[in-house]
Amino acid sequence: MKILPVILSGGSGTRLWPLSRAAYPKQLQELHGSGSLLQQTASRLKPSGDILAPVIICNVEQRFIIAEQLRAAGIEPSLIVLEPVGRSTAPALAIPAMWCDDPADTVMVVMPSDHYIADAKAFEAAVRRAAALALDGRLMTLGIKPTKPHTGFGYIEKGQAIADHDGGYVVKTFKEKPDADTAKTYLKSGNFFWNSGIFIFRADVYMGELERLQPKMVQACQNALGKATRDLDFLRLDPDSFAAAPNLSIDYAIMEDARNVGVVPVDFVWSDVGGWEALWELGEKDDDGNVISGDVMTSGTSNSYIRADGRLVTVLGLDNVVVIDTQDALLVADKAQVDKVKDFVERLKKDGRGEGQTHSMVYRPWGSYELVDRGERFQVKQIMVKPGAKLSLQMHYHRAEHWIIVSGTGRVTCGDKVTLLGTNESVYIPLGEKHMLENPGKTPLYLIEVQSGDYLGEDDIVRFEDVYGRVPVTVQEEQAEADSRKFARAIAHLEGIVPDEKVDEVVAKIDAFLAEQKIG
Repeated sequence: MKILPVILSGGSGTRLWPLSRAAYPKQLQELHGSGSLLQQTASRLKPSGDILAPVIICNVEQRFIIAEQLRAAGIEPSLIVLEPVGRSTAPALAIPAMWCDDPADTVMVVMPSDHYIADAKAFEAAVRRAAALALDGRLMTLGIKPTKPHTGFGYIEKGQAIADHDGGYVVKTFKEKPDADTAKTYLKSGNFFWNSGIFIFRADVYMGELERLQPKMVQACQNALGKATRDLDFLRLDPDSFAAAPNLSIDYAIMEDARNVGVVPVDFVWSDVGGWEALWELGEKDDDGNVISGDVMTSGTSNSYIRADGRLVTVLGLDNVVVIDTQDALLVADKAQVDKVKDFVERLKKDGRGEGQTHSMVYRPWGSYELVDRGERFQVKQIMVKPGAKLSLQMHYHRAEHWIIVSGTGRVTCGDKVTLLGTNESVYIPLGEKHMLENPGKTPLYLIEVQSGDYLGEDDIVRFEDVYGRVPVTVQEEQAEADSRKFARAIAHLEGIVPDEKVDEVVAKIDAFLAEQKIG
């Protein structure tokens, strides 16, 4: 038997805003314990003996951050699968099940990347008990012994014990998230466990159930894998094929109707880190019941979670609150209301505000940049380029840039000219000029970038060469995409302004433009 860890890393963790955001979600953050939640997850079943290197399933935008975090944790994955579009867990898990060499002897251990488990040894022991049952053809899951009548989790009801196996039970039913009274009944009975979302099964058994219950999904995933392409260390699934797969979780796709489903109950400390209250429950509390992180001072405050990621935060005379201070957003909430934080994220998206998607610090494969200041027609960033790394050869239609080296050495390509710049030296990049920045040194390169222009969005980039595979098939395609984005922005500004009698005229112009660009 070989054990193949499969780590799902596609969530955005909106309930942990403003710390967790789409571009850098909770699984990539160090929230509790040592390392990010992703690093902790990957380290629970480190490759050795019968445990294979993990398969990671993630989206395109986070691929470089995930690869770097795994490298930092000393883990080289078997495969990093890039989902072109989210289709929930059932199609995602079909990919490693079809990819593995020996499906009949490979037990997949499916783990969400954003859970916290205190005891890694107890976790591995539980996985091995479940794997022994899975080897006999069962679809297994780990059930968490409930500590309170939680209404935010699904529940698993155990049936009879599985004969000749220690600690395994037949699953009688899966239950949806209950109301408070029902949850109390579940807790009192002793026959119900929280659904951890951790599944253990043979790859061929999983595919057999999918073929029986979801044949269209199997066909779509076979096509997506068959037409997949390699991109550096990543596997890109075919977008059209994968998009044709039904959007279903493993619970709805097969587990509720599958045969031979079992559960191994466990009682180690577990949390899905679903929100700020969950982090308060996990955290080490002071004498007033507060969990504090960063530069924080309190007085007359109790049972609260307070986190400062930079400046001093003071809280006076408040109980049962959550205060999260980041560089560009502040959350103050009643602890009983924190599940509604996700509503703010939706409002930010609707209003076109970036705080719902990215932090002021943004990570790139070559390093990172941080927004320092912005105003009408300008913004200022601090950029860090890792030793030996370089940005793409690119140009901008709407902005010019001025770079000032703070420390390190930068090799700057601007048009036909290549210049080596040191500390306190600068260069001007005119609008429309091809340019590139490299760090030829052995220490990080830091610089200040001042942008000026009529549009300063990150989508105003046309790439011509890129060592990270971010160049389009042709420059003409990138030009068409950039023109389309420009047109879409202009139309977006007209929303709510265009008179009703002009709507048809505007729509006709949009249709004509898209037809010209061969879009849609």
